[in-house]
Amino acid sequence: MVDLEEAIVARLESHGETFEVLIDPKVVNHLKEGKEVELIDYMVIDEIFKNAHKGTRAAEDKLKEVFGTLDAVEIAKVIILKGEVQLTAQQRKEMLESKRLRIIATIARNAINPQTGGPHTPARIEMAMEEAKVHIDPFKPVDLQVQQVLDKLRPLIPIRFDKVRIAVKLKADEYGRCYEDMTEMGKIIKEEWQKNGDWIGVVEIPAGLRDDLFHRLNAKTHGTVETKQLK
Repeated sequence: MVDLEEAIVARLESHGETFEVLIDPKVVNHLKEGKEVELIDYMVIDEIFKNAHKGTRAAEDKLKEVFGTLDAVEIAKVIILKGEVQLTAQQRKEMLESKRLRIIATIARNAINPQTGGPHTPARIEMAMEEAKVHIDPFKPVDLQVQQVLDKLRPLIPIRFDKVRIAVKLKADEYGRCYEDMTEMGKIIKEEWQKNGDWIGVVEIPAGLRDDLFHRLNAKTHGTVETKQLK
C-alpha cells in the first residue's frame, strides 16, 4: 500500500452522497489506460470514505445501494474511473511531464518527414509542440492523445506515421549479435541464408527508428553490415 503523504483523493458524487478513496496518483493512469493492476497495492487503506481528510467512512448501506458491493477495491476502481482525482500542483506537474515525454517518444519512434524520408528528432517534435501550444491531459492515454498532437503539428512541420523496410546483410557470426536488435525494434518479414554463410533479410520497423537501427547494427558489426532502405 502507498504512504499517506504520497496519496491523493479520488472522489465520486452519486445518489446525493460523496465517496472518497486515498490512492497513489500513479494508478490513475494505469487504470485509465486499461492496464491490469493490483489496486490494493496503490491504496492507503482498503476503506471507502465519506470524507477522507476527516476519516469519516461511508455507510455500508449507501455503498451497497450505489455500487452493489462492499468490496473496497472494486468500489475504488469505479471511483477512480468515473469520479474526479485531486492532484497537488507538484503531482500534476510530474504527471504532465511524464505523459508529454511519452507522447514525444511515441511520435519520434513512428513518424517521418515525408519530404526527406528521414525521422524527426525528439527535440524537433518537442519544439513544434511548444510552438503549437499543445495541451497534454495527464490522465488521457498516450495513444489517444498522439493523433491530436499530430493534427496540431502538421501545419508546422511535414510529418506522418509510417513504417519502412530495411534490407540487411550480415555475416554468419554477426547474425546472433544483431538478431535481438532487429526483432526488438521491428519484425523480420523475409530472410534467407546464402551459400557463403551470409544472412540476408528484410526488417520492417517504425520509420522513426531507422537511424537508430543503422547505428545499432553498425556498432555490433564494427561497420561491416550492409543496409538499404527499400522503396
